[in-house]
Amino acid sequence: MLRPFAPCLLCAALLLSAVPASAASLAEVQSLLEARAPTALAAAEALVKAEPKNGSAWVALTRARVYARRSEKAVEAGERATALSPNDAQAFLWLGNALGNRIGEVGMLSKMTMAPDLRDAFERAVKLDPTLIDARNALIEFYLQAPGAIGGGIDKARAQATAIAKYDRVRGLLAQARIAQHEKKPAQVVKAYEDAYALKPNDPQVRAALLVAYQETKRWPDAYAGIKRWIAEDPKSNNAQYQLGRLAAVSGQYLAEGEAALRKYLAMPRGKDDPEPKNARYRLGQVLAHAGRKEEAKAELQAALKLDPKFKDAKDALAAL
Repeated sequence: MLRPFAPCLLCAALLLSAVPASAASLAEVQSLLEARAPTALAAAEALVKAEPKNGSAWVALTRARVYARRSEKAVEAGERATALSPNDAQAFLWLGNALGNRIGEVGMLSKMTMAPDLRDAFERAVKLDPTLIDARNALIEFYLQAPGAIGGGIDKARAQATAIAKYDRVRGLLAQARIAQHEKKPAQVVKAYEDAYALKPNDPQVRAALLVAYQETKRWPDAYAGIKRWIAEDPKSNNAQYQLGRLAAVSGQYLAEGEAALRKYLAMPRGKDDPEPKNARYRLGQVLAHAGRKEEAKAELQAALKLDPKFKDAKDALAAL
């Protein structure tokens, strides 16, 4: 859920992208990682080669490999990071993230073997730094999804949400919403997001979450009013444009506005946490299908599949035309 780039990070990324990987310091590598610069992985690899006993360098490499989806290698780097820096919460956080990616790539037996290590990594991170909300959110996901035999449980998830709220009320509410989603309690989901929005109305992450919740509960007028207000307050928000297109796609209403918004979104620069172009193409295909423009809808869905041939939603929508 996801933050726009700070201008200073963009500047850092532009400056550092010209720096040879071998010359990058830890601070420079971390700036590249914050900006999701394409040179971050090579810079992190060079850093650990130059400083093989620097635990923080291995944390940076773990993070870079997580971002690059090199999960097995990320786990190796995370294990090295935690061995070198056993009291660094960030080392355990990123080891947990690496394991989380890797566990999605292996078979069921391996999942069951790796799950306790994933849990232990995040629990160790929280023990070392109780304010580390990202680790607490990761534990919520683990506790919601894992069977009780390996430490799952909704009461444990609720305890983490309560702890998060002590440090950040808004993120605590977002955590409560996630648990309510798991319990299939849509009214509670909407209430938690509305409360979060009341506390932080200009946060794009909170705003988008509430608007999606309105759409999931088919509160179309509330979603439309909220999106239009967002666009009026921040005309340059690409996420607001995407949400207008998404609303048209799922509701079958506001079709002309939704089409225009998605086409505008596709022409705008995309931030690191914004929906991918394949999603915008898929939603545009849905909008065009609602409008009865079948051939144009097919073209957009095919464009989404060209970007991701495994995109199931787009495959299903194309098959239905």
